Amino acid sequence: MEQSALLLRKQLAELNKNPVEGFSAGLVSGDNFYKWEVVVLGPQDTLYEGGVFKATLTFPRNYPLRPPKMKFVTEIWHPNVAKNGEVCISILHAPGEDKYGYERPEERWLPIHTVETIMISVISMLADPNGESPANVDAAKEWRDDPDGVFKRNVARCVRMSQESAFD
Repeated sequence: MEQSALLLRKQLAELNKNPVEGFSAGLVSGDNFYKWEVVVLGPQDTLYEGGVFKATLTFPRNYPLRPPKMKFVTEIWHPNVAKNGEVCISILHAPGEDKYGYERPEERWLPIHTVETIMISVISMLADPNGESPANVDAAKEWRDDPDGVFKRNVARCVRMSQESAFD
């Protein structure tokens, strides 16, 4: 088994032994350690509370030198989640300098990150969107211009839909 798969197997075993509040994770199929399914629970006291959002984490073969890609399968309305579900946060960006100058190298991917640190960052992102570099411009505009109106309604719709599809 490749080094990266061994590391991922170890991280999965650790999460199963010591679950972290707010999410659960497992393999999409059998023994492929490069594709995970995660379920993120909408954080308490946020608009996402009560939501059950499914996502996939796809790890590169050279993990942990390179970050995984994360994509929500359940529709989620958020400034830092593209309409196709791709999550856009610093911790998932390749290591090194940001050619746009938004992020410091230490905010980007580092090989010390684990599935746990990624998921904690994603949960934190749900609670506290970053409007500086949105992946979903429409959601970011609503969040800035009308957070308690149209943005809140769109999020509430996604939360309801996520609850209905949670057990599919």
